[in-house]
Amino acid sequence: MSTPTAELAAAGVSIWLDDLSRTRISSGNLAELIESRNVVGVTTNPTIFANAITDKSNTSYDAQVTELAASGATAEEAVFAATTQDVAAALDVFRPVWEKSGHVDGRVSIEVSPDLAHDTAGTVAQAKELWAKIDRPNLLVKIPATKAGLPAIAEAIGAGISVNVTLIFSLERYAAVIDAYLTGLETAKAAGIDLSTIHSVASFFVSRVDTETDKRLSAIGTDAAEALKSKAGLANARLAYELFEQTFAGDRAKALLDAGANPQRPLWASTGVKDPALPDTLYVTELVAQGVVNTMPEKTLEATFDHGVVTGDTITGGYDEARAVFAGLAEVGIDFDDVTQVLEDEGVAKFIDSWHDLLSQVAEGLEAQR
Repeated sequence: MSTPTAELAAAGVSIWLDDLSRTRISSGNLAELIESRNVVGVTTNPTIFANAITDKSNTSYDAQVTELAASGATAEEAVFAATTQDVAAALDVFRPVWEKSGHVDGRVSIEVSPDLAHDTAGTVAQAKELWAKIDRPNLLVKIPATKAGLPAIAEAIGAGISVNVTLIFSLERYAAVIDAYLTGLETAKAAGIDLSTIHSVASFFVSRVDTETDKRLSAIGTDAAEALKSKAGLANARLAYELFEQTFAGDRAKALLDAGANPQRPLWASTGVKDPALPDTLYVTELVAQGVVNTMPEKTLEATFDHGVVTGDTITGGYDEARAVFAGLAEVGIDFDDVTQVLEDEGVAKFIDSWHDLLSQVAEGLEAQR
């Protein structure tokens, strides 16, 4: 019997899990999700690792923390050791998926320190450090699409490092991300690097766009404003896919693809539905098209498996409707450029907060062992 997640995969969507912990790997749960839920990749971020490592009921990190405390490791060194170990182990679990997919999927992401969000040189240095330390061909290093992140993305790709570009909210920034990817590929090609070994996804955030836009629509309060609620996130993502199609059909991208490069796939992130009035699979079943990734929290994955209704491509026929949504938003007075800038700033700040919370809790754990 076919399941909704199998139907989603057949429609061209790569299902990734937006979560990772050591117990998820060691218990066999991750392997089970690959088998039963069509999961072909994993994304992580500082919040996910903070939740895993600081969970009091989770003892799987205790032995390593004791060992690191004895070696005199700092909190940052301990977090680096624990997270790179988890990601390496997950990459090994996904290795058969990576092989079977022709090296497209079977990928796990690890993020550079959020403290580096506005530091180009620091981001590049840490991307290279993570790439060398984990040393798995199916790794993706996560770099945020901040203004300082863009040249770092180009440089990392140019050095042959596969990259997951995160925290993309606007079409303008997404165009700059694709440009950074193509620039990096051109550098790699000139250096004689095999372009087929470089992969990238562009993580375009969805539900957070609705949360911020709907808050502003509520403040406006007119019937026209109310009618636009819960539409911006999907419209924005659909127009991102149109931009992806157009750019990778262009001469610059085609020359690189002909030389063996891979397209940079759009990845739908922030796909957990925050408004209980909305269907809990909205940002999955309404964003189906060939060659996209959807990374889901486990709750969304299970909802999709249980009752998701997959009706084929729900993106490419919706471009005009998406443009009409943005025309309506402008008409009622929504400054969407401001929405996306606020979301980027908040996204960076949230990850920095999670990161520092994690560092302080790990520092306490190390201190208790000394």
